[in-house]
Amino acid sequence: MNTSTPIRIANAPCSWGVLEFDLPGKALGYAQVLDEIRDTGYDGTEFGDWGFMPTDPSALRRELDARKLAMVGAFVPVAFADPGAHAAGAELAVRTARLLAAVEGQAPFIVLADDNGRNVNRTKRAGRISAADSLTDKQWRTFAQGVEFVARAIGDQAGLRSVFHHHAAGFVETAEEVSKLLELTDPKLVGLCFDTGHLRFGGGDPLTTLREHRDRIWHVHFKDCSPAVHQRSRAEGWDYFESLKHGIFCELGKGDVDFAVVIEELRRTNYSGWIVVEQDVLPGMGAPKEFARRNRDYLRRLGL
Repeated sequence: MNTSTPIRIANAPCSWGVLEFDLPGKALGYAQVLDEIRDTGYDGTEFGDWGFMPTDPSALRRELDARKLAMVGAFVPVAFADPGAHAAGAELAVRTARLLAAVEGQAPFIVLADDNGRNVNRTKRAGRISAADSLTDKQWRTFAQGVEFVARAIGDQAGLRSVFHHHAAGFVETAEEVSKLLELTDPKLVGLCFDTGHLRFGGGDPLTTLREHRDRIWHVHFKDCSPAVHQRSRAEGWDYFESLKHGIFCELGKGDVDFAVVIEELRRTNYSGWIVVEQDVLPGMGAPKEFARRNRDYLRRLGL
């Protein structure tokens, strides 16, 4: 295996229960999360929700420097299927992008996503989406135009690049939906945040999607998917949050994502960006620091 490709490994606040949803339970404070990301062997972090970390550039830079962490991206959800949400989405995305640019220069990505968990049907049927659950052609055009509108504003006003994150409980979950969005968006303007766990939960094969869309993949999230929980989720009709509660996104190496072949393909195609480990948990759930440590150790055994 070629080990010269400079892939670096980050983690993200969602692994500590800092999620974009309005959920019960208390998440940890940013200082503890950053300390634990550092202590478990990662080189970078994503931003989390606006207001979770300091939003003054000098203060945020001090916190990162104190732990020798890079800021690699920020997740910004927007209800792209609703044209009335595009302007407000662009405002939040640009504000976030300007902060990241002031802290880290042009390297971080704005990770755009649907406003996941808001649509009742898509949330209820996460992990078992059919073609009948998808957007109409007109809705797809609205969605894609919104993604391009926000990505263009980010580039023009803050100089950062944008990637779109396919995600369960949103309108872009399945491999077919990922392909549809990429077909409808400008490849120079919108990249893909490739998430192994969400792709698998949505019924896709990560290696197939990686190979099909490698030229659009600018940012990578490593997440695993428990086949046992997935089977129960389908059999018992769980919604997305019930699947999260039962640990659909398990520790790396304990699910059915073949990370060795994904890493081999990334190296073969000279991927030199960040891999962000994410093991989404609900606030107060599990042992995030120990999960993060074991996930990092697992990737080291695979050569990262």
